[in-house]
Amino acid sequence: MKLYYIPASCSLSPHIVMNELGLDATLIKVDYKKHLTESGADYLEVNSFGYVPAIELDDGTLLREGPAIVQYLGDLRPEIGLVPPNGTLDRYRLQEWLSFLTSEIHKGFIPLLYATLAGKYVDTAKPKLEKRFAWIDEQLSTRPYLMGDSFTVADAYLFALTGWGQAAWLASYYKADIHFDNLPNLHAWYDRVKVRPAVRKALQEEGLA
Repeated sequence: MKLYYIPASCSLSPHIVMNELGLDATLIKVDYKKHLTESGADYLEVNSFGYVPAIELDDGTLLREGPAIVQYLGDLRPEIGLVPPNGTLDRYRLQEWLSFLTSEIHKGFIPLLYATLAGKYVDTAKPKLEKRFAWIDEQLSTRPYLMGDSFTVADAYLFALTGWGQAAWLASYYKADIHFDNLPNLHAWYDRVKVRPAVRKALQEEGLA
């Protein structure tokens, strides 16, 4: 299995999940500006959209889109419990979280990451994103992880996205300075997830530690 990734991007999510599951995978770093892999191969020939994550299975099948990828990975080793069983209400709750993170948090960052193009829209987008994080903070007031007592693939996705607001280079280069000092539950959750061995390993492998 191969994981195509860009350091600090949303591909950190399946990277963490792979480590949590103990899956063997080849990590292939992608230059997001040139759309080239480290070996010089044209990434657009792998994924015509040009973005990450993407995983290539041993039979050559390609999977795109983070929420689909992390569920696929979780189902490879259901006994680990990173995804609830298919057909259960908890599985739909997981999909609800993944959809929310994709549409409200992930996409909510886009105007901030491309602030020059977004122009004054940043002034609208940033407060909306901060409200979404405040809502997440409320949910975490009664449980240690998004789904309850156990870490799931949704936590891996949120960790990758939350990191965009915490990374100093992002905050200075873009307008992604979303701070969580006034969100104690989210702050505690982030610190809790950051020290997980699988997370620390992914950060080290991507040069982010």
